Amino acid sequence: MRLLFWIAAFLIFYTYLGYAGWLWLRARLSPWPVLRGEYVAPISIVMVVRNEERWIEAKLLNLLELDYPADQCQIVVVSDGSTDTTESILREYAKNPRIQVSMNQLACGKAAGLNDAIDLAAGEIVVFTDVRQKIESGAIRRIVEDFVDPEVGCVSGALMLGDSESGETGKGMGLYWRIEKKIRELESESGSVVGATGALYAVRRNLLTQVPAGTILDDVYIPMRVVQQGKRVIFDSRARAWDSPDLGGGLEFARKVRTLSGNYQLVQLAPWLISLRNPLLVRFVSHKLLRLAVPFVLALMLLASLWLSSPLYRTALGLQLAFYGLGLAALLRRPRIGLIARAGDAAGTFVVLNTAAVVAFANFIVGRKAAWSR
Repeated sequence: MRLLFWIAAFLIFYTYLGYAGWLWLRARLSPWPVLRGEYVAPISIVMVVRNEERWIEAKLLNLLELDYPADQCQIVVVSDGSTDTTESILREYAKNPRIQVSMNQLACGKAAGLNDAIDLAAGEIVVFTDVRQKIESGAIRRIVEDFVDPEVGCVSGALMLGDSESGETGKGMGLYWRIEKKIRELESESGSVVGATGALYAVRRNLLTQVPAGTILDDVYIPMRVVQQGKRVIFDSRARAWDSPDLGGGLEFARKVRTLSGNYQLVQLAPWLISLRNPLLVRFVSHKLLRLAVPFVLALMLLASLWLSSPLYRTALGLQLAFYGLGLAALLRRPRIGLIARAGDAAGTFVVLNTAAVVAFANFIVGRKAAWSR
């Protein structure tokens, strides 16, 4: 039991701290800077939507107002079987020669929509985005600057959770996402990032391949295919898109379950990701797969602490129970003051994320699909 306890403790430490520390050391000892320069290339901004009448007009206006030469910027929107007023809004905006619209009457899924959009994309660089997030005016120009470097095949922007005027939130999921972005920065500084930010990323057109039907995480599959072709995937924190930090507890949880389910699906769709054919094998396992295992390792550590009776393990048991209790209190909206509240937010987010990982595993075992929806 002692051995199991320490193996579990090591895996948890490595997943949340050790991997980041290794990346930091790599970035300092063997940095891999990106060659940047002023560059204007023809681009295509592509987006797949389904029943997005609430967001679509604001997003199109956002894209039309970006600080990028209009004659070099094509906008491609694919409607994936929308049944609300999304298509009527798109038809109105399709009168603009910069906007090309494809209406799929049957809902075939985001992956199929992306393949249609890529086929229509005429730009040298294809920019992927989602409908809800607002892209900062100069973000695309900054992303394109990174493609001056011939080794760069994909550039991920940064998703900011909060408001562009008041700034990024540091609570709950916002805190988790800030830590996640720091890890991506370190991955980029030392080589390549494992995946991209779905709200804003760009790929050289000649590196794009068909996305398998039903793919959940296109923002991991596409960048990893770029890596497979010998190019880098980098993270550029200067290119930012903004989103709400809280869509509501149920929606946030469902979104996280879908993302984690997508990691299981990736291994099925592309088994080379867990073989030596993957140039980022260690990073992929450390960043994506170990997080799926953490809730089960946590349970093992808790059971070992219950079994062992020395003061060290009794203390470990007390700390674990206190942490989970704090997280539960935070989820119940108690307490809400000072340092305890901030610690509670972090603990609550930790509990939610690992609960989502358990649900994702259950979905994988029973074959339940986490399909794409609006």
